[in-house]
Amino acid sequence: MQLPGYSIIDYIGNRFKLITSGAVLTKAGESFPDRLLKLYNDLEQIITEYKPDAISVEELFFNNNAKTAINVAQARGVILVVGRKMQINTFEYTPLQIKQAVVGYGRADKIQVQKMVKTILNVESLPKLDDTTDSMAAAICHAHSAKFAQKL
Repeated sequence: MQLPGYSIIDYIGNRFKLITSGAVLTKAGESFPDRLLKLYNDLEQIITEYKPDAISVEELFFNNNAKTAINVAQARGVILVVGRKMQINTFEYTPLQIKQAVVGYGRADKIQVQKMVKTILNVESLPKLDDTTDSMAAAICHAHSAKFAQKL
């Protein structure tokens, strides 16, 4: 089972650089509490290694599958707790805000977002896992938002 994706980027001036990205992966048949614990431990390790300035998380979008929404909400809770425990500011963005920041259009489709992420980060290819690409988009959104906030 795959848990959330993560990306660490640098944003200096108007240039983005992808430092690392991936997804927390768990073994088939692992209990859900064990998967959440792996997410917690892996995020703690990533934060310790890369020392990010902030964490950006996509706000929960409720779909038709209540079980999936509940599992995603629990995983988001782990992310928020790890951020708080490690004293890193965590920022939440709606899918519309992320698309607006990356593509310039809040109703952009997944393909448009992926193309712009690839262009903005100047990478040859994107990961196969959508959750990892989504984490790149959330990081770009936060970088743009933080830069704007500094100008206020």
